[in-house]
Amino acid sequence: MASLSFGSVFASLFLLTSLLVSTDASALIAKRAPPEGWSYQGCYIDNLTGRILANRQPNSDTNTVESCIAACIQLGYKVAGMEFGFECYCDNAINNGGALASADTECSVACPGNTAQKCGAGNRLSIYSNGPLVEQGPVAAQKTGLPGSWQYQGCITEGVGRKVWKYQIINQNTNTATACLSQCQRFGFQAAGLEYGSECYCGDDVDRAAAGSTAAPESDCGIRCSGDSQYLCGGGNRLSWYLWTGTPLYVWNYASGTAAGRYEMLIGGVVVPLLTTSGVNGKYTFVEKYGTGPPNSTGAYELDVSQTGNPALAWRTMHVKTDVFCSAGLTLPDKVGRQINIGGWSGTSTFGIRLYWPDGSPGVAGTNDWQENVNELTLQKGRWYPSAMILTNGSILVVGGETGSNGPPQPSLEVLPRPPGAGVYTAEWLLRTDPNNLYPFLAILPSGGIFVAYYNEARILDERTFDTIKTLPNIPGSVNNPGAGRTYPLEGTAMLLPQYAPFGAPLGILICGGSTTGAAIAVDNCVSTTPESGAPQWTLERMPSQRVMTCMTALPDGTYMIVNGAKQGVAGFGLAEDPNFNAVLYDPSKPVNQRMTVMANTTIARLYHSEAILMQDGRVMISGSDPQDGKNPEEYRVEVFVPPYLLSGRARPSFTIANRNWAYGASISITVSLPGGGPARVSLMGAESSTHGNTMGQRTLFPAVSCAGNTCTITAPPSPRVAPLGWYQLFLLDGPTPSVSTWIRLGGDPAELGNWPNFPDFSRPGL
Repeated sequence: MASLSFGSVFASLFLLTSLLVSTDASALIAKRAPPEGWSYQGCYIDNLTGRILANRQPNSDTNTVESCIAACIQLGYKVAGMEFGFECYCDNAINNGGALASADTECSVACPGNTAQKCGAGNRLSIYSNGPLVEQGPVAAQKTGLPGSWQYQGCITEGVGRKVWKYQIINQNTNTATACLSQCQRFGFQAAGLEYGSECYCGDDVDRAAAGSTAAPESDCGIRCSGDSQYLCGGGNRLSWYLWTGTPLYVWNYASGTAAGRYEMLIGGVVVPLLTTSGVNGKYTFVEKYGTGPPNSTGAYELDVSQTGNPALAWRTMHVKTDVFCSAGLTLPDKVGRQINIGGWSGTSTFGIRLYWPDGSPGVAGTNDWQENVNELTLQKGRWYPSAMILTNGSILVVGGETGSNGPPQPSLEVLPRPPGAGVYTAEWLLRTDPNNLYPFLAILPSGGIFVAYYNEARILDERTFDTIKTLPNIPGSVNNPGAGRTYPLEGTAMLLPQYAPFGAPLGILICGGSTTGAAIAVDNCVSTTPESGAPQWTLERMPSQRVMTCMTALPDGTYMIVNGAKQGVAGFGLAEDPNFNAVLYDPSKPVNQRMTVMANTTIARLYHSEAILMQDGRVMISGSDPQDGKNPEEYRVEVFVPPYLLSGRARPSFTIANRNWAYGASISITVSLPGGGPARVSLMGAESSTHGNTMGQRTLFPAVSCAGNTCTITAPPSPRVAPLGWYQLFLLDGPTPSVSTWIRLGGDPAELGNWPNFPDFSRPGL
């Protein structure tokens, strides 16, 4: 045998010792690197009966023991685990019967952010904990302590080729049965499911059978809830299914026969309007965007419904000089009820102010036309998609918009006529929420201030300074998207709820429909509030179907017709699909969540640029639709919806009135005929301009009325805050049946709009 020298033996021993030290150092790095208080607990088997740690973090190509633990600490967890090298999981215990692997070396995959560390392996987790490690055996779905009248029904399969319920909420670290069911309940859904530990679904039980879902073994629903690991929240393609078993969360009524109302064709059109206005001359004005109609279109027409049997006499051609595409409209409180159109599409049209003095009468053609000269009368700021309203002093407030076609925001307010030296008021809230705040909803509040709703926010402004004096809670969106909006382009519709003498109650606001950003899922609910209340909250009511580009019209009996729109998409050309052909009646006198009745259907798609306004005979005029989607046509036909109060066979009441120019608080006499015997009621319906779901000028008031024989005395509303200055349709109601209306003017013309504008190209009616 060859002999070894002392030096060679020493070198060999030194190499062996170095290797041992190096191996121990690697183990030390792998097992003792965590922060203070944390310690390595071993290599655990994952996924035998479900994930042993419920809360997965985003994959990371730089994952290390330290980075994973840091992520779990930030989320408030006490257990961290690394798997497949780049995966990180968090929880407060080992779940689903997780057990140690037979050897620690089974966690053999290096951490990509530090290859000296081990970060689990396939279905193996390197587990670290802060304090003693808690191990929990398999548990079950939550069956007790549930909110409301929810009950657990069992584990079911997902649908065949589709989800059982389409409304998905992902709660990565907070999913529990209580949280999921509470959210579904709030938005009116009576079935719910939890899946993959972190997913919540809301819907209706009829969806379950329609999707082909069937019962599954309870063991299939084995993933712990991401927000409470003591309970299970479904599994892979398996749902823990819950059902609401108490008093229904909503009741939709389904009318039939004459109780459902009906759609009727009124007349073939000559224009695809983007804005319609009811005129005090008993006629209806239509204006269109340039290029919508025939090449020779003049952009404006007036409809005399008394001549619908002769279209040549029914339609009167009018003219506008600039493009009124997406402008605002109002009826002024001057003595002739001039109509004003504000803003437009691009260039000088965005600065445009157009005026029309209604003349003629039903059966008698007028001769007046729109007047406009941007070199004489102009806005301070160009505006596309603005809103407008009459202030309590009789002047005109113009709000928001954009600088032009798809241009930057115009986040400001201005007043017409322009006060001496006045500029515009810049609004941070309009800048911040652009472009989802266009055509904001506006209202004068009886207690003072201006209510404005835009995107998913609402506030009250001081009526003189326009400073914010109150911010309301955000407007609820859809069940799985709080960011859903209500104004263009997400476009729902808003109405002011009825006000009743003696007008001491706060004003109610109703907003229906809308859509979400991104996926453009149409909203399926209405929300309402009373902004003047001390702590206003939004009340949710589920609608029978989803609806975006919604239109709503106030009826003289205090109810509301919801019409038009689509079930998917947002407002704009070619951006929506699945037209909603159904009409819904909303009755605010009924209990919350029992107010909606499904009415008759139309056969005409009414999508982008469709309108609905109240007619003097109590019908609803429905017009327009310019989808440019290659599927549905530009719509010239004009329909009416006939409400059931005109189909009952009851004779209409009627009245005569001498005084059509009312002062606030005045006593007004009318002579009535009540074929049904009364008692008599009267309603005042504000003059309307309808576009993009925004009915500017709408107001519904029921003033006090007393009768002796066939003479009744109406007490006019008390102030311009309760009933803004301007023109109203006066209806007499005999039971549910309305008369034909008469136009009256309330409050005069304190801003002296009758003498404005003092330019050669504009006619002025005087005071």
